[in-house]
Amino acid sequence: MNVLVTGAAGYIGSICAEVLLARGMNVVALDNLQEGHRAAIPGAAIFCHADLGVRSQIEEVFSRHKFDAVMHFAGEALVAKSVREPSTFYAANVACGVNLLDAMIRHDVKKLIFSSTAATYGEPEIVPIPEDHRKSPINPYGKSKLVFENILADYRGYTGLQYVTLRYFNAAGASAERGEAHRVETHLIPRVLDAASGTAPHVDVLGTDYPTPDGTCVRDYVHVLDIADSHLRALEEIERVAGEAFNVGTSRGYSILEVIETVERVTGRKVTRHLSARRPGDPAVLVASKEKLKAALAWEARHSSLEEIISSAWKWKQKHPHGYAQPATAPEIARA
Repeated sequence: MNVLVTGAAGYIGSICAEVLLARGMNVVALDNLQEGHRAAIPGAAIFCHADLGVRSQIEEVFSRHKFDAVMHFAGEALVAKSVREPSTFYAANVACGVNLLDAMIRHDVKKLIFSSTAATYGEPEIVPIPEDHRKSPINPYGKSKLVFENILADYRGYTGLQYVTLRYFNAAGASAERGEAHRVETHLIPRVLDAASGTAPHVDVLGTDYPTPDGTCVRDYVHVLDIADSHLRALEEIERVAGEAFNVGTSRGYSILEVIETVERVTGRKVTRHLSARRPGDPAVLVASKEKLKAALAWEARHSSLEEIISSAWKWKQKHPHGYAQPATAPEIARA
């Protein structure tokens, strides 16, 4: 099977490309390298340096390669940035997605796995959160993802597009070769690991007065390898579950303090905490219901214990202390 992976230089996209290749599929990796890292793209993938905002570049990719399916990870994802620059998010997450869909339809590619987010739900009314929970995102990031989910439904109605939407909660962890190295890091686990390694003086704990057992926010962490596996499982069964949305999570939440304590256990190092006020808009608890994905696709996360997640991320960080700062070893193939 020939799969186009958009956003393949990013954290989740690169690891999904790695897993696809390991399972015998052919991967074309598309990225504009604005946020991603060229060195993160697996050497066995064909790299297309292209921007989904430029229709001629997308057309060139689809004209040169034949695809059976697309996995769409490309987009903007920083919540705080979405509040400051909503136009950037609607352009990247909506308009660029429409450009991709139109190219798929022109070239008769009818299978798509879409990388969505728990941010489409907003403040949870039920925990664990089921897929039919009311959608009321509280920031432009979540709103832009929800808009594109609705666009996919429209395209299915008039083009026969077969798609599955996967809403993941907190992606974390690393493969042996690839890990989390955002240019602007906002995720908790890598920031705690920075504090453990000494590259940061402390970790900020934003809010200690939430209605949770220890007063800090609780989140559902899912290993990035499990996320990649869920994408492949959805692609295998896409004809049967086309048009459906699934949470990717564990139905088990961990607080900020539990994450810090686990990092200290795994690394054997003390992490200095800096207690701060709440960050506006942070729900107390975000935990996924995993039941729909389990029932429909017989799928559950296998690598998402907090210990395994943190251990994998720590091993990768020790091996790559500067992330992807080193130059890529594989030759770059531009626009091909």
